[in-house]
Amino acid sequence: DDGPGPFTEELLDVLARYNVKATFFVTALNSDYEDMIGRAYNEGHSIAVHTYSHDYRKIYASEKAFFDDFNAMEDVIYRQTGQYTKLCRFPGGSSNTVSAHSYVGLMSLLTRAVQDAGFQYFDWNVYSGDAGSTTDTAQVAQNVIQGIQEQPVSLVLQHDIHRYSVDAVETILKFGTQNGYRFLALDMSSPAFHHDLNN
Repeated sequence: DDGPGPFTEELLDVLARYNVKATFFVTALNSDYEDMIGRAYNEGHSIAVHTYSHDYRKIYASEKAFFDDFNAMEDVIYRQTGQYTKLCRFPGGSSNTVSAHSYVGLMSLLTRAVQDAGFQYFDWNVYSGDAGSTTDTAQVAQNVIQGIQEQPVSLVLQHDIHRYSVDAVETILKFGTQNGYRFLALDMSSPAFHHDLNN
């Protein structure tokens, strides 16, 4: 989530060493690293819309504002990959409450609208803790390793904009490969783990 950024290249190198594919929910926050979207795509990873601006008040101002931001990110993805994607994740997840600043029911409308437009949105059922709970690499790894052992299928939320989180990936991959886990990029048929909507 939230990349590409200064640590995305390092992450891609680790994934390549383990021959593991991931899904990148991308933004336009770090234009200097936009070419990492193209590299990830060319190496077989899935690319998905997260948000162009990551400005919650702007994105969730209205349905039109959401899709203006969404389509701007699709254009960035197309420039880098030659393809539009059908995969996405809502900023804050579909269960976010920040969208209520606009009006109650906005997320219910948007989740239907993206699916009606042919997209699949993804939430998560394992959280690495790297977006506010911890900045410790060992703890990020432990959160993921513990979390995936509690699920039959796991969709992990982790951010490539934090060095401490990217540094945890090899530990996670070592554990997974030694214990019979498969790491797969998302596609339209993947479990989406939609959260309960709070707005």
